[in-house]
Amino acid sequence: MSNKSSIGIGLMGIGVVGGGVARILLEKSKLLEELVGCPVSLEGALVRDIAKPRSFDLPSHLLTTNVEDILNNPNVGIVVEVMGGQEPALDYILKSISQGKHIVTANKEVMARHGPKILGLAREKGVQVLFEASVAGGTPIIAPLLRDLVANEIITIHAIINGTTNYILTKMAQEGMDFDLALKQAQELGYAEADPTNDVEGIDAAYKLAILSTLGFRATVRDTDVFHEGITRLTSRDFRYAEELGYAIKLLAIASKQDGAIQVRVHPAFVPVDVMIAKVDGVLNAVEIQTDLTGRVLFHGPGAGSMPTASAITADLVEIARNLAGNVVPPPPVTFSDDVRVRPIEELNTKYYLRLNVADRPGVFAQIAQALGDLNISIASVIQKEADAVSQAAEIVLMTHRANEASMQNALRVVNELSVVNEIGNLVRVEDWE
Repeated sequence: MSNKSSIGIGLMGIGVVGGGVARILLEKSKLLEELVGCPVSLEGALVRDIAKPRSFDLPSHLLTTNVEDILNNPNVGIVVEVMGGQEPALDYILKSISQGKHIVTANKEVMARHGPKILGLAREKGVQVLFEASVAGGTPIIAPLLRDLVANEIITIHAIINGTTNYILTKMAQEGMDFDLALKQAQELGYAEADPTNDVEGIDAAYKLAILSTLGFRATVRDTDVFHEGITRLTSRDFRYAEELGYAIKLLAIASKQDGAIQVRVHPAFVPVDVMIAKVDGVLNAVEIQTDLTGRVLFHGPGAGSMPTASAITADLVEIARNLAGNVVPPPPVTFSDDVRVRPIEELNTKYYLRLNVADRPGVFAQIAQALGDLNISIASVIQKEADAVSQAAEIVLMTHRANEASMQNALRVVNELSVVNEIGNLVRVEDWE
């Protein structure tokens, strides 16, 4: 039995996710009491506007617009932050920790940019900070990295961790939609924001990859360390050609460690159709982790939504509450190295898909091959896809052997200046599972 009479929760934010958390706290109070060993009570909820209509109505006495009502409430032992954004969320989290309150957060931006600082303060104050919902929503991945895979050396991480872009790419692949139409449909269904920049440019995935990399490699990796490139240049042609070549196209978040250095990148990638992650479609997320002991492990499930994300938050909340109820002192937060080198994208060595619109006349390919060869880029295959007799232009698709990214970018500039090249249609990196 617990010697605690009750464990109080302070909720910061009652949006889509916060409303889900509040619903669980109130509607599943009996189950939570059984799981924890004492009652778990919602003591207050911070909102911007008390009068604003919400999907889940809370008793009015629980609502406040003053953060001090949460921070200074002695009955609040755990603060659940689901406000989103960097400020004032970061300030509120740090103030809560300083007052000895435990933290559960779903804030990917804050944890990507300030995770080591937050965890360092938590270690100093002897409190827990859990953040399972910050990556992949309802799909467990943070806890496995911190606990189940703790004896493993992480070799690579391949992840689909943005459901919006995965939905768009699935529509483009399966229905031949162009990007603009697929995005519009995602917005109409509520999968994409009115301003989708963070999703379609890979920024959201970069936040999440920074968190996964920091935990996986026990090194400080910030979102600014992550190279990111979005999906806006992809066309239905790229998906058609990818399928012919035996690939799917996914926005991948990739982290790897080699020779003591880390490389972290988010970009569209050709993925062999026979690997599991290539089959993850729609708004689902997946994280595949390769380790020295377990080999490849795939975590797959919902990456967003009110209840899946609230599920992850509640699991973290229950873990902390159980420790409080049983007077269990949890292990201190992990520490991270600050001196691990992050390799720039220019040092990447991979294969490439290159789509070009060129003049339809003899000698064109020889000029392109010469330009690539001068920069040590070897062509694995070339296919002429479409020719237009009126414009005397043709589309060709090149697949390269492994090449250096810096060399490839230089080659693109040289190729683009050739008089026989009308346009560089697209360049996509090819990710092999070797």
